Amino acid sequence: MPQTPPDAEARRAIAPVICYPTTTLPQPDLALYRAARDGAVKTSETLVPARDAGSFHVPAGQFFRISCVDGPQVGDLNLWNASDLSERFYSGKTRALHGTHLTTGDRMWSSFPHLRPVATVISDTLDWYGIDPFGGSVHDVIGTRCDPYTHNLLSGGQYHHCCHSNLTRALSDVTGLSLTQAEHHVHDVLNVFMCTGFTRDTGQYFMKASPVRPGDHLEFFAEIDLLGALSACPGGDCSSEHSSDAAACHPLLVEVFAPVAGALAGWASPPPNRYDRSHGR
Repeated sequence: MPQTPPDAEARRAIAPVICYPTTTLPQPDLALYRAARDGAVKTSETLVPARDAGSFHVPAGQFFRISCVDGPQVGDLNLWNASDLSERFYSGKTRALHGTHLTTGDRMWSSFPHLRPVATVISDTLDWYGIDPFGGSVHDVIGTRCDPYTHNLLSGGQYHHCCHSNLTRALSDVTGLSLTQAEHHVHDVLNVFMCTGFTRDTGQYFMKASPVRPGDHLEFFAEIDLLGALSACPGGDCSSEHSSDAAACHPLLVEVFAPVAGALAGWASPPPNRYDRSHGR
């Protein structure tokens, strides 16, 4: 067994350093976005069935809102560049920049080599929740998504309505890709409305009952043309389990809103990352 060194406490006491200070990040103009949102008109809506997923399109410069409409329910969100599925939401880098949970003013960033904001959170009715005494918070970018492979590994079962499978079917349906092709584009998610954290003693990922109630919503501004897919998780409010039909589950509503002409004067969709991709050669 390794021996505890005499300076163990001194090593533990070293102050942490933020890996990616965000003071130089381009900041979203929330005042402009909110002013444009005030006069926006709804152009479409998608009701995502319980234990299933639905897809939606949002042109750059428009807004989309995810709402709880029936009972407490969490959702797993994937976003892609509508014209290039290889550019997709990058939860790991979003987490590194903004932290484990997103709220108003935070942005969803895309995968390499693009690394640009694809959506900005402009409104969150659960931003009051903060961080609870257990270390839990809402809208996480730490969980991957419930999936049939982990379910099979842990239980040996064959469950087909995990969020991974739901998102795979939704992407296949909207693009015409086979399930095998679509599955390769499904990625780690924003867990909308989900309340999660890490245990203090073992560092394990935990979930607890979501504080979401009918009428709560999370709203975004689309920075680029987006294709989205949202799964209404089979865990319902994730108070007990997922990957089963035991939990009470409810639909989620996605609405898209277009601002009036001229409402976003001066705004431009962000270009791909300007790194020259020479990689030292």
